[in-house]
Amino acid sequence: MSLQSLALITNWPVPTAAAAAVRADGTVAGSHGPVRHRFALASVTKPLAAYAALVAYEEGAIELDEPAGPPGSTVRHLLAHTSGLAFDEHRVTSAPGERRLYSNAGFEVLGETIAKAAEMPFAEYLRQAVLEPLGMTATTLEGSPAKDGVSTVEDLVRFAAELQAPRLLDPRTVAEAMTVQYPGTKGVLPGYGHQNPNDWGLGFEIRDGKSPHWTGGSSSARTFGHFGQSGTFLWVDPVAGAACVALTDRAFGPWAVEAWPPFTDAVLADLA
Repeated sequence: MSLQSLALITNWPVPTAAAAAVRADGTVAGSHGPVRHRFALASVTKPLAAYAALVAYEEGAIELDEPAGPPGSTVRHLLAHTSGLAFDEHRVTSAPGERRLYSNAGFEVLGETIAKAAEMPFAEYLRQAVLEPLGMTATTLEGSPAKDGVSTVEDLVRFAAELQAPRLLDPRTVAEAMTVQYPGTKGVLPGYGHQNPNDWGLGFEIRDGKSPHWTGGSSSARTFGHFGQSGTFLWVDPVAGAACVALTDRAFGPWAVEAWPPFTDAVLADLA
């Protein structure tokens, strides 16, 4: 079965693109493009790293509210981008919980925290905890847990199915990850400017009432996911009972701001 809407990626001004949609029951509703092509994920790496962190939490290796990062910060702060660490450097710019400062550095500290607790490199922990159990054999982490993942649409569809019907985690843990952490926190959504509030869960951005946004006008407020600077995104819309993955090899920019929302609206209309 195919969704005609997915073919809209052929109009995107990118060298290579692939996309797929997966329903809440795990069935692939359709795909388009080279779904086995390996793309740099950029920040779409973060949801994978966050999921590994949640496995570490359920295994008892870490606690969500244990200290990690700057003084006063916890694992939860790191996952929710409220540790106070700067975007790309290990420099404190505000008190924990005060502002939503989107931080690659925070995810790097998170990776270090888990590596220490699990007594293995974070990339290996991610492989054992998430990638291997889900059959994501084409996915690797080749550096920072914030941005250096490489994967395929085929693999990320498996992850998107897991997010909708968890097998590796207790569904209550996943529900917590999709719940706003530190409600009412202001911040900048990269590429889209100041948002008040800038709602975020545990490693997953939550759409709520954000405008402008990279998802669609018809996306529900409960939609969660992530996009990456390499022109990649993954969203899950619990109201629609579906998820969508799109990977490209062109950096995020005005083309994506223009192309992604109507694409998402078309996919949601097709799924309905």
